[in-house]
Amino acid sequence: MTGAATANRTSPTDMEARLALSARCTDGVTSTAAFFDWLAERRLRHAQRTERIPFDALDQWGFDPDTGDLGHTTGRFFSVQGLRVRSDFGAVPEWSQPIISQPEVGILGIAVREIDGVLHFLMQAKSEPGNVNGVQLSPTVQATRSNYTRVHGGSPVPYLDAFRTPEPGRVLADVLQSEQGSWFLRKRNRNMVVEVGPELRAGDDFCWLTLGQLNALLRCEDLVNMDARTVLSCLPDWDRVDGPGSAEHTGQEIRCWLTDRRVVHEVVTERLPLRAVPGWHRTADAITHDEGRFFSIVAVRVGSRSREVPSWTQPLLRPHGQGIAALLVKRVGGVLHALMHARVEPGFVDTVELGPTVQCTPGNHAHLAAADQPPLLDLVRGTDRASLLFDTVLSEEGGRFDHARCRYMIISVDGRDPVEESAGMRWLSLSELEDLLKSSGQLNVQARTLVAALRAVR
Repeated sequence: MTGAATANRTSPTDMEARLALSARCTDGVTSTAAFFDWLAERRLRHAQRTERIPFDALDQWGFDPDTGDLGHTTGRFFSVQGLRVRSDFGAVPEWSQPIISQPEVGILGIAVREIDGVLHFLMQAKSEPGNVNGVQLSPTVQATRSNYTRVHGGSPVPYLDAFRTPEPGRVLADVLQSEQGSWFLRKRNRNMVVEVGPELRAGDDFCWLTLGQLNALLRCEDLVNMDARTVLSCLPDWDRVDGPGSAEHTGQEIRCWLTDRRVVHEVVTERLPLRAVPGWHRTADAITHDEGRFFSIVAVRVGSRSREVPSWTQPLLRPHGQGIAALLVKRVGGVLHALMHARVEPGFVDTVELGPTVQCTPGNHAHLAAADQPPLLDLVRGTDRASLLFDTVLSEEGGRFDHARCRYMIISVDGRDPVEESAGMRWLSLSELEDLLKSSGQLNVQARTLVAALRAVR
């Protein structure tokens, strides 16, 4: 090993002990059977109608006559613009693409409350226009600034005050985190977990669940949504067992390596008018790559009985193909480590964030030579079921993406030929990942999903 852990682990704090108890409880005030009955009823009640429409049927959205950018008449919510990228990361040094620009910071917040001596998490059954199944399990509050300031003129966001004015000493997590850096331009949300008192009750679309129940539900396809997963990843650790000498690298070594990656990689981005993005064309109902790869921008009309407004139209980004986000893990001295990839994505604020070992949409790379394929993709594709600790298809954010799904995998390489580090990859202990998650912009959104899953399977 090349280093030692920065400090020994002492006895857990009161909050860590309470979280550990919640993680051990696989049934809570709502039994798991009752939860699925509640979810089925919510899906029937909030059946959402989403239909593709041509761009000229969009209401309060349109293309700027000068730039061709697609935006809302208020200038709020988000817009679709063009971006030119030059980068030394990956096999393609230069490209142009549409990208979603949403500079405002949203709130993703989960309220927790002690019930019968056990911490429970208030989760919401929320419908999104891009969800494959309508309703998924979301945070207590999942709202952009435009939504919670009610630019749309709709109803207020329930429980918002718990996160805008939290009581001192009741905040378990509060950190800005990024979203997909290939589809969003410098998009960040405030990820929060706040403890509340007995006065906060669950409305019809909300359900109290233990951490143990949530960990189990992560294995269900398209159930726990992306926003809930990223907030769960930011929780304080409740079962840290690292001791001296248990990490491959010290925390300082990891921070220096990550800083070096941000200095070494050159990424230059330039805004383009959407109408001037080369290699892309606009039809009556889609903006599409000339070769049919990557994604399209489409328009939809939505009808919903469970949102702040009952109907609306909007653009969505529709990916072409299902993604893969795979994390290789091993034990070093009994301590779980994950092989993290320092990834460059044009929409990141700080150029580089740590992503899974492999993160790609395989179809986007089919035209490339074998040497230009993502590193270790063949190992991931060829893994046997016995090595899979986690293997679930989960949805990405359904408010901006249409039917965006990714196969999330955690693969043990214990007992196999060693998988060596490279300039862009390092083995990090789970504790080191959790320490990084206390700061903004260190782990990307796919990696955060896998940290949440890794805690559930360790």
